[in-house]
Amino acid sequence: MDAKIGAIDACKPARNDLGGPPNSTVFAVQSSVAPSVTSSSAATLGRHLAHRLVQIGVTDVFSVPGDFNLTLLDHLIAEPGLNLVGCCNELNAGYAADGYARARGVGACVVTFTVGGLSVINAIAGAYSENLPVICIVGGPNSNDYGTNRILHHTIGLPDFTQELRCFQTVTCYQAVVNNLEDAHELIDTAISTSLKESKPVYISISCNLPAIPHPTFSREPVPFSLSPRLSNQMGLEAAVDAAAIFLNKAVKPVLVGGPKLRVAKASQAFVELADASGYALAVMPSAKGLVPEHHPHFIGTYWGAVSTAFCAEIVESADAYLFAGPIFNDYSSVGYSLLINKEKAIIVQPERVVIGNGPAFGCVLMRDFLGALAKRLKHNKTAYENYHRIYVPEGQPLKSSPKEPLRVNVLFQHIQKMLSGESAVIAETGDSWFNCQKLKLPKGCGYEFQMQYGSIGWSVGATLGYAQALPEKRVIACIGDGSFQVTAQDVSTMLRCGQKSIIFLINNGGYTIEVEIHDGPYNVIKNWNYTGLVDAIHNGEGKCWTAKVLCEEELMEAIEAATGAEKDCLCFIEVIVHKDDTSKELLEWGSRVSAANSRPPNPQ
Repeated sequence: MDAKIGAIDACKPARNDLGGPPNSTVFAVQSSVAPSVTSSSAATLGRHLAHRLVQIGVTDVFSVPGDFNLTLLDHLIAEPGLNLVGCCNELNAGYAADGYARARGVGACVVTFTVGGLSVINAIAGAYSENLPVICIVGGPNSNDYGTNRILHHTIGLPDFTQELRCFQTVTCYQAVVNNLEDAHELIDTAISTSLKESKPVYISISCNLPAIPHPTFSREPVPFSLSPRLSNQMGLEAAVDAAAIFLNKAVKPVLVGGPKLRVAKASQAFVELADASGYALAVMPSAKGLVPEHHPHFIGTYWGAVSTAFCAEIVESADAYLFAGPIFNDYSSVGYSLLINKEKAIIVQPERVVIGNGPAFGCVLMRDFLGALAKRLKHNKTAYENYHRIYVPEGQPLKSSPKEPLRVNVLFQHIQKMLSGESAVIAETGDSWFNCQKLKLPKGCGYEFQMQYGSIGWSVGATLGYAQALPEKRVIACIGDGSFQVTAQDVSTMLRCGQKSIIFLINNGGYTIEVEIHDGPYNVIKNWNYTGLVDAIHNGEGKCWTAKVLCEEELMEAIEAATGAEKDCLCFIEVIVHKDDTSKELLEWGSRVSAANSRPPNPQ
């Protein structure tokens, strides 16, 4: 089956006019031109779905073939402008759709019934947690088998076929089971438009015998989507802005903190405009890194409690008022619930709700509208930023390495910092890469992604594949630990087939270091691999690949010079050998606090 996918020239990236900028949802607007009549060979369910995907800006679909989805894949292949990217497993296909959605605004994957669906569901859950519109399509059983007492393969051996559906109901915002042609058009369109409106994944199951059958509802080119925009309640908006302006204008040293839901609210630009107008010091929560430009003149860094970037926490926590735009306060982002912030001093702005202190609260108020209107009402106040500027001391450089000294992690990231530009993007894997990448200073236009809310190790391999496929003009720099890489390493193969030019830094410290710092045990030590040898074997002479193993700073510098010079048109894989206890100071602090939160005894009954 895989040979069928491998034969497709499927990985050449293509972008149509609907391909939007990073962090934007893309969809077609209503056309005034009458749609043309479609030939009977194209007037099928499969081609309609393919049309819709291209129409919303999806030009690459990540897939794993199985007998229930093969006919559907034929119809996706036949669609001009749609590439089928065959992945090594369903989990990575889902992670790739996640990474693609981050870059392009929406992503899609296609797998087979139950064995594929339950394999991809972990990635779909991650996309749900991060508010990413991902269209998860499953090739389902023959329509004639529904309502019978038959037992099918790829199931758990019961005549009830709803197990997969029931699992997806908890991690998608809409589920469509298409097992007849009469309502297929409506179900597919509703699913896709719901994903775009809600910025969440959806599940579409399509019976395996339906994709090739023409039907009158597909006899014309599909009319482009026209999604009605959400609107703020005008009275609520005005009241929220009035209350917030009074709250902030009486403060002495207010600050702004951006959160991850700036993405789903499409409010990053409005947030920056508020910072421009107000003069307030500007920080981001860790999971919002990359959503706010770090070259902004009032940017003070990442607010992450005790593990914040230097001098940022002191300014945020000493403020007498702070506005959080789109925050998520979980145990990880709050460093084991240890943030020193006071609810009474906070304005919490969510995508459609504003809460000021302990009250009042205003619903049906869109974040983008609120921030834009508030910018016009605030007095200019740069006291907090001036305090930051007054106490700030530039970070020191890592100790200079002795000749051939074993490489230290802080030296590695010093060199990665120098590689960044507006033509690059950083993908940070769960683990110590979180903390080291947080300290990178992103140049204007440099992309940045990591998965903090769900924190699934191995996410970055598939996400790198998907992000690089969506934005081929950017060179992705992925920082991945050896433990995470072992979970999803196979899809380096797909990167090579797609001709991608990413740079992967495999940080080999011999185990699950983030787990070690939370709670150590023998289970955190993993079998060491010859990682460069593995990637060379995957390469197998097909595609462009270059690998290096480095043990000291001199070798690292040589490898980076090659990866950005002579080998810049290759997928570059650099294995970095570091000591098992070489971790960031932030991970040491964070790990002990999360461990304390995890080990709290039960409350007394």
